[in-house]
Amino acid sequence: MQSVTWARRLALCFLLLLPALAWPQAAGGQLGSGAALQAKFAALQPKLDNNPFGRPLTLESTEGAGQLSGNIFALVAHPFDQVSAALSKPAVWCQVLMLHLNTKNCAVRTAAAGTTLALAVGRKFDQPQSETQRLVFTWQPVVASADYLGMRLTADKGPLGTLNYRIEFEATPVADGKTFIHMAYAYAYGPAARAALQGYLATLGSEKVGFSASAKPGAGPTDLVGGVRGVVERNTMRYYLAIDADLDFPADAQLPARLGAWFDSTEHYARQLHEISRDDYLAMKQRQYRDLAKP
Repeated sequence: MQSVTWARRLALCFLLLLPALAWPQAAGGQLGSGAALQAKFAALQPKLDNNPFGRPLTLESTEGAGQLSGNIFALVAHPFDQVSAALSKPAVWCQVLMLHLNTKNCAVRTAAAGTTLALAVGRKFDQPQSETQRLVFTWQPVVASADYLGMRLTADKGPLGTLNYRIEFEATPVADGKTFIHMAYAYAYGPAARAALQGYLATLGSEKVGFSASAKPGAGPTDLVGGVRGVVERNTMRYYLAIDADLDFPADAQLPARLGAWFDSTEHYARQLHEISRDDYLAMKQRQYRDLAKP
């Protein structure tokens, strides 16, 4: 029972910040450029035009030694200037992160050492903040130009022995007033954390799936990946949908519309993403937003 409880706590904390960075790390850990991101857009154009998601995006995930990875590339129907102005601000990233079920609080803190985002993460259902785990991200300097935005959040330490967290976001303008975006996540973990996560996936997460076709022997055309890759893919999609909802409804007065848009978009992928009812989600998030000043 104790191992299952530990696995539950670990996995539910990980749901917020599952990894990626397979593509940016290949460039030596540096953020890219407008030219590089536009080249990636050209290469992915066939997948953006023809995919099972019903919208222009592509999702990639892998599992390696000590790290999981997942990247999302998508076309959003917002001009680059709007995307760049909004998503270069730490407070907007708190708005994005707060849409996720597992994010209970997010506070931007500025000091002489720099700006941080202090998160409280926990279960998908409502719970007191005293029962949550804390994760503090450092806001890195933004890379911005007329055709590129790049931002990065990092955390040396995470819950229950995880480390080296990163969130990265890139954007570049494309034709017809749209913007091509890339979002990536990463963290490192050791044997104990891996064992706990596998314990969760063998119990509470055993029936959950992602979006990619399964490559297991005997898998049929409708069989999808499960396990840790499934977790990565579900949360990559949740964060893409959070960015899209925030761009559609960015103002404080639009919070009810933003919350509703995020939940409704997740329900288009109910097999993977449905967790709680719409009414429960809206009530939980509205209360959490009221408590944002009390981290």
